[in-house]
Formats: sequence, C-alpha cells, structure tokens
Amino acid sequence: MNKETANYIRNYFSNLMTDDEKLALKYHMYTYKTESNPKMRKMMVDKGWISEQPNIKEFLKDGYEEFELNVAKRIMNEVPEKVFLNNCPKCNKLARTPFARQCRYCGNNWHSLTVAQFKLENSVQITGRPFFLLGQITKGEIKQGQFMDLTILGINKKPKIEAIEFALKRQDGRVWEDIGLGTNELTEEEKEFIKNKGSFRIPFDIINER
Repeated sequence: MNKETANYIRNYFSNLMTDDEKLALKYHMYTYKTESNPKMRKMMVDKGWISEQPNIKEFLKDGYEEFELNVAKRIMNEVPEKVFLNNCPKCNKLARTPFARQCRYCGNNWHSLTVAQFKLENSVQITGRPFFLLGQITKGEIKQGQFMDLTILGINKKPKIEAIEFALKRQDGRVWEDIGLGTNELTEEEKEFIKNKGSFRIPFDIINER
C-alpha cells in the first residue's frame, strides 16, 4: 500500500480506527500544538484529551507516516468491505476523495452516473417492510430500481431502491412530507449505523448503476 492510499483511508474512514489508534492520532496532533506550552499540555492530559500511556506512544515509535500506513493496512485486512476506494473508471487511479467524480490524473469525468441527490433526515425499520431512509430530494429525480451510494455516510455500499414512499411529518405547527427510500440490502449493523447517524447535512448520490 502506498502513502496516498493510506492517507485517503485515514482521512475518510477514520471511524474504522480502534480507540487506541484514535488516541495515538490525538497524541501526534496535540504534541506539535502543545510542545511549547507545558501548561496547556498538562490540562489536555488531565482532561483525557491526550493519553501519555506507553502503549499509545508505541503506535508512533516509527514516525507518523508508518503509523498511518499500519492503520490503513489493518483496516484493509480486517474490514475491507467497509472501505470505498474511489478509483477512476478509466485509469483506475485513486480519486482525491470518496466523493470526487473527476480524475486528477487523466481528467476522466463520471458525474453522469449520478442522476439525483438525497439528503438524509432520519431512518426507520418497520417489521416486515424494507428499511427506509427518510429525507428530501435535493437534485434530480429518483425512481425505484436506482441505487443509493452510501459512501458519504461511511458505508461502502450501493443498495437498490426497492420502494419509494411518503411519510407525513409534523413539528412546531409545520406539516410536510419526507420521502422514504426503502431497501432490503443492508445488514443489521449497517441499519443501526444509519439510525445512529440521524440527519446528515451532505446529500448522497443516487445512481443508475453500481
């Protein structure tokens, strides 16, 4: 694995880091910020923002780049299905971000694959029914049989839209309809992850093929 891929994984899939790896990353970040301010450093240690435990420092014994590489390798060895490597369809090189639709190397553009965008507000599971992602269409037109690109939510999956329904919402005297996109292609763990996320400010893409 090269440095570019390791950095991409650490930047965009940091939710897959272990608690100790996250503490080691904080230790690295705050070491530079507080090395000339012992008082601030002590305050951060006392509050638990920085851990100076030997096992946490051990992660960084060979330097930050090696730490980042080791983290990325572990993630790809243990949960590769949760990482979306956004490779260019033409040259197969890694895009700058999971959400990019233009290659920085060959210039290939694949924006045309996206037919609509959907902003998640909530989600619900009804017994005997599909799992519904509730929200609003922010762009384009959504049809049954298209696919939801959930990469931006932190799930490397593009489940099929098997049902489209409307849910009446009331709050503070206002009444409106949310659109529900139903699918049966998510695991229980993935459903729980989306439920816990609640609303998400950045719309995700709706695509015609996966």
